[in-house]
Amino acid sequence: MLDIAAICLAVTALLAYLNHRFVKLPTAIGVMVIALAISLSIVALDVLGLDHGLRRYEESFLRSIDFSDVLMQGMLSFLLFAGALHVDLDALKKYRWQVATLALVGTALSTAVVGLSLWLVLPWLGIELALMHCLLFGALISPTDPIAVMGILKSAGAPKNLELVIAGESLFNDGVGVVIFALLAGMLASGSAPSASAAFELLLREAGGGIAFGMVLGALLFYMLKSIDNYQVEVLLTLAAVMGGYALASHLHVSGPLAMVVAGLITGNGGRALAMSDSTRHHVDMFWELIDEMLNAVLFVLIGMEVLLISFSGPLLLGGAVAIGMTLLARSLTVGLPVAWLPTLFKLPAGSARVLVWGGLRGGISVALALSLPAGPERNIVLALTYSVVVFSILAQGLSIGHVIRSALGRPASEKAKDTQKA
Repeated sequence: MLDIAAICLAVTALLAYLNHRFVKLPTAIGVMVIALAISLSIVALDVLGLDHGLRRYEESFLRSIDFSDVLMQGMLSFLLFAGALHVDLDALKKYRWQVATLALVGTALSTAVVGLSLWLVLPWLGIELALMHCLLFGALISPTDPIAVMGILKSAGAPKNLELVIAGESLFNDGVGVVIFALLAGMLASGSAPSASAAFELLLREAGGGIAFGMVLGALLFYMLKSIDNYQVEVLLTLAAVMGGYALASHLHVSGPLAMVVAGLITGNGGRALAMSDSTRHHVDMFWELIDEMLNAVLFVLIGMEVLLISFSGPLLLGGAVAIGMTLLARSLTVGLPVAWLPTLFKLPAGSARVLVWGGLRGGISVALALSLPAGPERNIVLALTYSVVVFSILAQGLSIGHVIRSALGRPASEKAKDTQKA
């Protein structure tokens, strides 16, 4: 395990250096581009018979890493807590109904739209995928990835209120998506659909329990931070709360991701303002910013390398293109249209619908969920479709979101505009 961690960190550091020195893309995107280019180059050398075992070595290394376990049980807790630390809770409360609607209703509807549309279209491409697997794909691809979204939004230059809604939605809808995915996966394993009451009970226990547990954890952490003034101990307390809290949430069978988001919001707002000295606040911020940047970079490198483990064919490449289109269509129908048609409800600047649609990035969480499916041909198809959407999302959408903001809102992407609407 130590060797794997050392290799991951060494490769990530080298790619981050190359990106900063030569490529000059945002760090997360840059390291993924380089990792993807290296992996594809190794594939090309293998086809030409010139790779000298490089492909076998990289595939062996990647197979030694349980990507799903590393992300869902390792990185995710740190990244969600770090992302939530700097979200303004008072401002988020003004948009709580907007965020809740997009995260809950939007994710559920998008799951149905993506799943049903792919089920109808894929047979025309010669790809047979059962309805349940199509719906599972819809569930894992519909939530926007907070890790990808928040990392790229930092430099995109969206107005503060729009950035807040996008970030808030992405922080909460992955928890909703994981619950829907778990419900569908349970149906697939058992071969029968649960009753409405059982489904509601699962949602209440996972999502409601995760939020409640996060509030208790955040309150306890707040009390402990407020009772002392020692930045070394206080940084350690935040680290322990994330690691221990996420592990305990798993044992309690409540949503760990949602618990981390809520605990991060409480710590980043009340905790930073009322329970920390200036010195502690500075060190806590610096610590979690470094954790966020480093784990983000490692995650995106792994995404770029994972292409070696995916078997693509002509029909699957076409299926990936269709999945990209269907995912964007579902995002437009479930998020873009409501925001465009109900401006008084969402209270966002004109043109925000386009930014919300194009800024809905997918990332490592989708890949991790796809990898958690039972082995078989259906898993291979779902994984190939997922990877296509994720790579397009990060590269095409992530690199062009600044242009979309300029085009849709008519302002420089570098300008951090103030809210144009007050709730």
